[in-house]
Amino acid sequence: MIYPGLVFGLSGWAIALLIVLAVVIALFIALYIVGRKMQKKNDEVMKEMNASAQMVSALVIDKKRMKLKDAGFPQIVIDQTPKYARRAKVPVVKAKIGPQVRSLMCDEKVFDLIPVKKEAKLKLSGIYILDVKGVRGPIVKETPKKKGLFGRFKKDK
Repeated sequence: MIYPGLVFGLSGWAIALLIVLAVVIALFIALYIVGRKMQKKNDEVMKEMNASAQMVSALVIDKKRMKLKDAGFPQIVIDQTPKYARRAKVPVVKAKIGPQVRSLMCDEKVFDLIPVKKEAKLKLSGIYILDVKGVRGPIVKETPKKKGLFGRFKKDK
């Protein structure tokens, strides 16, 4: 009996390496295709959200990263969220819009820009914050002061 590896002059470990390499390449191709489909879907959703968005003036009370069920969103929002995303922490902003205080969700890029205890103009689509602008001047991103090696262990007062 003639083994296929011996015909090409390959040993057993070389054949195993080629098989593993083929599986890894197939996995990368599959991930690329799935990622492209998800990106197209995300672009369509963002286009729809931008079309239905409106600018609102709001006083930002607090912002945190917390689990979806602890954020105080309506039950329908929690039910529509995929099961794998319910456990993850999402950026949540508590803001006073008009006479009522609402819990809003936002993107990570926008979350860093939102000023706390200040008034801002928010571009809202439902309960999702798409963009933020300052009411009285531009918004300056607060950069935390770098601490030294031992400064990280000291308690802040």
